[in-house]
Amino acid sequence: MLNMLSLGLLSIVVGFIGSLTGIGGASILVPILALLGVPLKEAIACGMVAIIATSSGSASSYVRERIANVRIAMFLEMFTITGAIAGATITLYIAPVFLYFFFAAFLMTSFLGLRRSITEYIPPSTQDKLSRWLQLDGSYFDESAKATVDYRVNNALFGGLGMLGAGLAAGMLGIGAGAFKVTVMENIMRMPPKVSSTTSNFIIGMTALAGVSVYLFSGLLNLTIIAPMAVGTTIGAIAGGRVLNKLSNRTLRILFFVIVVYLIVQMIYKGITAL
Repeated sequence: MLNMLSLGLLSIVVGFIGSLTGIGGASILVPILALLGVPLKEAIACGMVAIIATSSGSASSYVRERIANVRIAMFLEMFTITGAIAGATITLYIAPVFLYFFFAAFLMTSFLGLRRSITEYIPPSTQDKLSRWLQLDGSYFDESAKATVDYRVNNALFGGLGMLGAGLAAGMLGIGAGAFKVTVMENIMRMPPKVSSTTSNFIIGMTALAGVSVYLFSGLLNLTIIAPMAVGTTIGAIAGGRVLNKLSNRTLRILFFVIVVYLIVQMIYKGITAL
C-alpha cells in the first residue's frame, strides 16, 4: 500500500543507492511508483523532483571532498539542460506505453564499455584541444586505494553531444539519466569511475530542475508523493555521499550493473503488460 511513511522509507534506500552509483534515485523510484499504480507521466514528474533532492544531498559532500569536478559539470550542463527541456515537452504528448520501452532501451546503453569501467582507471595518453583549452582535468584522494588519482578529460565535444542525448532522456523519463551520463564520462571522456559518479550526481540536479519546470506548468506534480520522496532521497543521498569514497571502483561498478539490469527488466515487463 502506498503511503507517506512507506514511500519515505523506500526513498531513503533508493537515494542511498542512487548516490553511490550516480544513476540517481528517481531511476529506481519511477518504476516502483508505476508498479504501485501511479500513472507513469505523474511518476516521471515526481521523479524529477526526487532527482533534485538526491543531487543536492550527495553533491555537497562530493564537492567538499573534491571528488566531483565542478568545471566539467558546468560545461556538460549546457547540453543536459537543453535536452531536458526538449524531452519533458515530448513526454506531455507521447503515449505512456512507448515511454516504458524507451526507458528500457535507453538503460541498455549503460552496458557499453562496462568491462573497461570495472577495471582500474588508466588516464588517456593524449588530450584534445577543446578539453585542454577548457582545462578539464583534476585530481582527488582515493580513500580505498590510499592514493591520489590524477586525471584529464578527453573528447569534450563528443561527451557534450552524448550529454545532450542524456538530457533528452532525462526530461522524457524523469530519471536523471545518471546511468548514461556515467557511461559517457567513463568511456568517451575517459574519467575515473568515482569522478564520473560524483560529477553525474552534481549534473542531474540542474538537469532535473530544467525538466521539472515543464511538468510544473502541466499540472502533473503530485505534492502528496513529492514530499516524502524529497525528504527520503535527500537523507539517503547524504548517507551515500559519506560512504562512496570508502568503496572500491569494482564494487561500485557491480552495484551499478545489478541496479541497471533490474530497471531494464521492470520497464520491459510494464511495457508488455500495458500493450
